[in-house]
Amino acid sequence: MCTNNRWVIAIAGVFFQIALGAVYAWSVFRVPLTKQFEWSISEVTLTFTISIFVLGCSAFFGGLWLNRKGPRIVALTGGALYGLGVFLASFSHNLWWLYFSYGLIGGIGLGLGYIVPVAVLVKWFPDKRGLITGIAVGGFGAGALITAPVATRLIQSVGVLSTFAYLGIGYLIVTIISGSFMQNPPDGWKPEGWSLTARETSERAGHDFVLSEALKTWQWWALWLLLFLNTCAGISVISQEAPIFQELTKVSAVVAGGMVGVASLGNAVGRVFWAWVSDLITRRATFFVMFLLQVLLFWFLPNVASASLMTIVTFVVLMCYGGGFGTMPAFTADYFGPKNVGPIYGLMLTARRFASAFGPLFIPHMPETTGSSSGALRVIAGVMAVSTLLPLLVRPPRPSVTTGAAPQKKFA
Repeated sequence: MCTNNRWVIAIAGVFFQIALGAVYAWSVFRVPLTKQFEWSISEVTLTFTISIFVLGCSAFFGGLWLNRKGPRIVALTGGALYGLGVFLASFSHNLWWLYFSYGLIGGIGLGLGYIVPVAVLVKWFPDKRGLITGIAVGGFGAGALITAPVATRLIQSVGVLSTFAYLGIGYLIVTIISGSFMQNPPDGWKPEGWSLTARETSERAGHDFVLSEALKTWQWWALWLLLFLNTCAGISVISQEAPIFQELTKVSAVVAGGMVGVASLGNAVGRVFWAWVSDLITRRATFFVMFLLQVLLFWFLPNVASASLMTIVTFVVLMCYGGGFGTMPAFTADYFGPKNVGPIYGLMLTARRFASAFGPLFIPHMPETTGSSSGALRVIAGVMAVSTLLPLLVRPPRPSVTTGAAPQKKFA
């Protein structure tokens, strides 16, 4: 579907990301799967880990493919693979099939699809770069808000495997319709009457970097580390929300599922809110504030016994988690230009891949050895305290790096 209305494309991108972001509701499947198949907590959690790990890999290839063939084909392929992977999980009777279907196939679809709205909307909205990249990924954070309570009810009525089938079909329909709207603006397009201010010019790249050029700067690696640290903290909670709620507040599985849905809204709100804030106080200052806030939240989280207060605290934690993904695409486009943000940010999403290999497994192992999640949460607080130094140190690429237009190399 072709349109030159950038707001229609933005709305379609949000719906596309909502379907993909349902992966964050994984924690509501954990207990039903362990009960039905007598798998361990760590074995079931590994499914989510694989999915997010593969997302980080396939997003890079999605960015390269998008630059060559356009965003629509990448969006449709990603959505189809994600829906298929979740649907095939309904046939799981052993762990390897669950890992292959939901983890591998679904994860490939997630990565291919996730990068598309980010790369498309940053080109359509040069005048609202921070806000629009927050909106572009905000839907991804909102996916669990809808899916968690729906999946919980479906599991109770039709069982966990049939729930995978219903959800897979739903994801397929939503992603195919919304993905068909994804398209780039014409070359040289910009909003009528808009031009860069002096402040914006000073904070943006002098030209569009290609991937190989960006990788030669220390700034790319610094941004990668920022994203890794922020993701590690948030994803450790996201993958274990329902069990943590039940352990610390003693609520039922149904109540915990509802808490997951409400708290997960923070993921979506944070992506838009912090991205908007980054337009006002700079990307670096935004990351510093988010890191400092997480130090306090993770340290005091084990002391929270009230279900309502636990939901609020977790909501803010997930705001910071989502804020990293909402702010980083604009951060990347500022430093390296919007033209090749697909492959450059796509490769940066390997930070999520590496964080997914550690974060979701850390909290489950701690209760198995100590009987409590409190120690793990306080370790995360300590890591975030040290991490506050990084956003204070990172700076834009030096003028000598960005002087002159670079040749379009093979990764462009």
